[in-house]
Amino acid sequence: MFELLLLAPQDKVDLVSDALMDELGALSVSVEDADADTDAEHALFGEPGMAPPPGGWQRSSVKALFNDESAALDAATLVLAQDWAEGVTLQSVVTVPDEDWVRLTQSQFAPVPITPQFWIVPSWHEPPADVQRVIRLDPGLAFGTGTHPTTRMCLRWIAAQAESRAASWRRVLDYGCGSGILAIGAALHGASQVDAVDIDPAAVESTRANAEANGVVLAAGLPEAATGTYPLVLANILASPLKLLAPLLCAHVAPGGNLVLAGILARQADELIEAYAPWITLTVSATEEGWILMTGQRAAV
Repeated sequence: MFELLLLAPQDKVDLVSDALMDELGALSVSVEDADADTDAEHALFGEPGMAPPPGGWQRSSVKALFNDESAALDAATLVLAQDWAEGVTLQSVVTVPDEDWVRLTQSQFAPVPITPQFWIVPSWHEPPADVQRVIRLDPGLAFGTGTHPTTRMCLRWIAAQAESRAASWRRVLDYGCGSGILAIGAALHGASQVDAVDIDPAAVESTRANAEANGVVLAAGLPEAATGTYPLVLANILASPLKLLAPLLCAHVAPGGNLVLAGILARQADELIEAYAPWITLTVSATEEGWILMTGQRAAV
């Protein structure tokens, strides 16, 4: 199998993808941010009251799989010959080794310890015998499998605070729930009512399915489903949307309640502190692999 990699500007991505898939026989086509993990990376997001997100990244990597090398090279030649293909460039045609993709994927997702007593365990693994709490979670379409430092730090904070605070977690909000992993973690640690919201309907469905698989009762929906105030608000997103969401998220934190934010790089701490300063004083509560966990408490009335 061979992978064709093209670099395309935002306005050409759909044209390139459609041509590869519909006319040139590609087995699959995927689109990724060509500037991911660089200073030029720009996250796509949309939230209530904000302008709609752009249709794509400024530069995208378009990857297409073909059964043989000649088909991949022919496809590249035909795409680049089109009048509309200005700005599209060929990056590579490389061999993709045959793999047992299911086995390979499963091998990359081993059980993840959050604390010695609290683990995330994929369905194809058995949890350690002495573990007290387990989130059963398989990789899927929504973000949040427990392998990322931001998720682990949030779950570790929940586990550490539950003994003293869970009785007050009458309502918990997981804003930008992804797979629902934080909402499920809060429910497993004693939260009595958990609302999980996300702008992505696929994430909402993923959260509902994962909650059912873990025997957890929670309410999952789009952001407008979050109403009123909560003693605990969790948001593991990215720094840019977190800054824009500061008024909304703080308005959801009950007097005396806690706000837990993640998806933030260490160098972005001051930006978040400034954005939230009118409502809540944030501090860095944990660091891991260059990421930080920021927490704050709203003043009691």
